[in-house]
Amino acid sequence: MNNVYQEGKDFAKSYILPYTELTDKESKFPEESFKELGDKGYLKLLVPEEYGGSGKGLVEHAEACLAFAESCSTTALCYMMHNVALMCVITYGSDELKKKIFSGIVEKGEFLALAFSEIGTGTHFYNPEISAEVNGDNTIFNGTKSMVTSATYASYYLVLAPSVEEGKINNWVFPIEEKGLSFEMSTWNGLGMRGNSSCPMHFDNVTLDSSYRIGEEGSGEEQVFNVVAPFFITGLGSVYSGTAMHMFEEVSKHAVDRKYPDESSLSNIETVQTHIGHIYKNAAAARALTLDAANAGANQEADALAKILAARIFASEAAIECGTLAMRVGGGKAYNKALPIERLLRDSYAGQVMAPSSDVLTVWLGKTLTGQMIP
Repeated sequence: MNNVYQEGKDFAKSYILPYTELTDKESKFPEESFKELGDKGYLKLLVPEEYGGSGKGLVEHAEACLAFAESCSTTALCYMMHNVALMCVITYGSDELKKKIFSGIVEKGEFLALAFSEIGTGTHFYNPEISAEVNGDNTIFNGTKSMVTSATYASYYLVLAPSVEEGKINNWVFPIEEKGLSFEMSTWNGLGMRGNSSCPMHFDNVTLDSSYRIGEEGSGEEQVFNVVAPFFITGLGSVYSGTAMHMFEEVSKHAVDRKYPDESSLSNIETVQTHIGHIYKNAAAARALTLDAANAGANQEADALAKILAARIFASEAAIECGTLAMRVGGGKAYNKALPIERLLRDSYAGQVMAPSSDVLTVWLGKTLTGQMIP
């Protein structure tokens, strides 16, 4: 791994880890960490160099998300979504739109979020139901997005909406200050990932001109499968690999430090050694699969999609298994929240249900491996 991962690990220890417990306990968005992400240049990691960014790609995206997740799953998740949204603008946005958004990121530390999910479509978020009525050069939006991460904190929100072209969709950028845009706060009560500030976003005759559409009319689905899918799915592989590795770090330290009266430690017990071995094996395998998938995607290898799907599925399942074993090693201290294992286990459960869910992705993987179209 290159310097992005190691530098990200060092950054996270100083500017993410101190807020991790508070983020979970108070369901508090990691605002302080995001300010530092902006100040230290991580929010512009993917922004092209000609716009003042670092000009990095899929591999560095994966490494940064992995590094951050090893300190806080929630912060890594929100950061990952910023990068995904940003990559849509980089790949498909007009020069005018790029200049507007990139300047805010580079100069002000602004960031982006995804507003794709709806109650009616769930994990199939690429089938939006909100209305988009064209009136000259303007489009008027009405409806609701159900699970908007980083709500009220991000400056821009990417929204999928129907196109005037039958059966197609568009991808739009909504600035937070647009009239008629509102958030239904205090509705997120997740089992884990509790600081992601997720809530519904309402559109009440929100009007945008065509300069806020990303790409050509009807190109939304192309963006979903060519940009959103690889960056989002790889990013989630990183988030859950990092969560699993965080479990290993916490539980192995506990096992060594937990002493009995005869000065032997919990780690001297063979069953504990077996559990820790399995935790590390799964976490390391998830990390290796994810980074290999990111490299395959960056190099446009023939089996890149299969690798990306497999890595994400494995990482989310491995994190849950690692958490289960870590709870056994941690025992009462883990169960009564004296250790962070309980929080990490709760965070891990988001992986199997977050769109696209593990079940949907497994079907996609099977289709990919047998030469069939997805979805």
